[in-house]
Amino acid sequence: MDTLTQNLPPIRMRNYGRIIQNMVQYACTLTDVAQQQALVTYIAQCMRQKNMIWNKDQDSNWDRIRKDIATLSNGRLDCDFEGFDTPKYQNNRPNVQGKKKKK
Repeated sequence: MDTLTQNLPPIRMRNYGRIIQNMVQYACTLTDVAQQQALVTYIAQCMRQKNMIWNKDQDSNWDRIRKDIATLSNGRLDCDFEGFDTPKYQNNRPNVQGKKKKK
């Protein structure tokens, strides 16, 4: 029986997955600065969520995400623009334990 060979490059950071890696590579190809910054902000939010799922004990701060984006993009993406640390879709809701049942 022949085995199937896949011509996919290995995943560099398994906790983020191949989709994040592909999105970072696509963001490196964009020439419009505004679109690139919006995509980098979205990627950072996704990375933060994935990091919180993967590492529940550690805090996923923006400095770590900056370093990971730079690592994934081989230093081509810059996260030093205004509004990166406070994305507008950041989850600021208080913890809700659940609804109370009616008796």
